[in-house]
Amino acid sequence: MHDSLTDSLPYSLTGAAHDVLQTSDPVEKATKTQDYVQKWLSGVLNTCDVIEMPDRPARPEKPVLCSPSEMPKRRKAGSLKGKINLLHALAHIELNAIDLAWDIMGRFAHYAEEHTHQDFTLTKAFYDQWCAVAADEAKHFLMLENRLNDFEATYGDLPAHDGLWEAALATKDSLPARLAIVPMVLEARGLDVTPAMIAAMKKQDDLKTADLLQTIHDDEIDHVKAGTIWFKSWCQVHGLDVETYWQQLVREYFHGVLKRPFNDLSRIKAGMIPDWYEPLADEMANYG
Repeated sequence: MHDSLTDSLPYSLTGAAHDVLQTSDPVEKATKTQDYVQKWLSGVLNTCDVIEMPDRPARPEKPVLCSPSEMPKRRKAGSLKGKINLLHALAHIELNAIDLAWDIMGRFAHYAEEHTHQDFTLTKAFYDQWCAVAADEAKHFLMLENRLNDFEATYGDLPAHDGLWEAALATKDSLPARLAIVPMVLEARGLDVTPAMIAAMKKQDDLKTADLLQTIHDDEIDHVKAGTIWFKSWCQVHGLDVETYWQQLVREYFHGVLKRPFNDLSRIKAGMIPDWYEPLADEMANYG
């Protein structure tokens, strides 16, 4: 006999994904993520049901979400207000990253190995990896929120742009497109820009923020690597050339540009080859 509270808790990883996506409070979203990941690792959550995921995650009343064009210009990070602006923007990215990690686990659960009629299988290793990604993103958000608190600020104080979920909506029907765009374009972009932020914080003698950003950068290498591994696996099963197919999906699903300079060292550690993205950067620059 279970009590009503126990009965109401998710028993599957996809149930946990649905619950996190429907949780609007950011800190609760992050702490639920950490709790559910521990439950998965301990075997409490051990199935991957096919459950319809919401198209958009729940969000708090603040921050006000704007289109990218409506966002105020970012201040220089050398001022306190500029630093708060930067940390707030990063916290917003990490909050979306929590949801993106859960969404890929929940939305594509029909590929889980218990549903063997599929032509492609997501094994337990996939869910282990993406649970680790979700836990990292939750850790990153809480670190950034705590650092904002150090400056008497909190997530929600500033507006944030609403373009981050567009990649999820665009790729909601295609697992390879989701892998190609979210970890292998958007998170890889984080590898490119974070070192300059770290250097700026060190120049200001803000080693606490610099260390925080270094942790995020190092963790993101593993996140991009997870995307690369499973994208390669999809291509192998379906007889596709990794470079050609990735470039095809980026052209189709990504509506931005691949901006230089690239952090080739970190990208290579994550399994990405410059021959994949350098030609696309040239192509997009020419069209731009």
